Amino acid sequence: TTAIQLSKAFGATVYTTAGTSEKCEFCENLGADVSINYREQDFSEEIKRLTEGKGVNVILDMVGGPYFPKNIRLLADEGRLVQIALMQGSKAEVDFRSLLLKSVTLTGSTLRPRSVEEKTKIKPIPQDPISPLGKKLFEIKYVEFEKPNYQLRKNYTYQRAIKTIVI
Repeated sequence: TTAIQLSKAFGATVYTTAGTSEKCEFCENLGADVSINYREQDFSEEIKRLTEGKGVNVILDMVGGPYFPKNIRLLADEGRLVQIALMQGSKAEVDFRSLLLKSVTLTGSTLRPRSVEEKTKIKPIPQDPISPLGKKLFEIKYVEFEKPNYQLRKNYTYQRAIKTIVI
């Protein structure tokens, strides 16, 4: 959600994917130009159509695994793939020629294994870039609840939900 808002604040065209109409609508309400329901449409074909075959400059991916080769194909020349999670696995078959020919930049990062001290050193994003959205943030609540994280299989963790009220 932050990526959508920041991207729009900096003038980007934002395409998102989600698995339900409700989630797609939510993304569009946050500022996404187009949100594609991947259960109803082939997002690869739709992105190719929307970009007239040029591809996108940046992909922020949480899926990993089978999406990795698709993401590389969808990147424009000198595009960047930022991998922040691996919900469908950490392994993929990759044709490195496409990475080289497109001059792709790959970045991987996650905050989960970092200590609280490391996380607190990360500088907060200034509010100024968000102001063009014309919304004011009135309340942020961190709600912790116990729920199994099925992506981690047997490793039951506390998940943190961030509830924001925006007007």
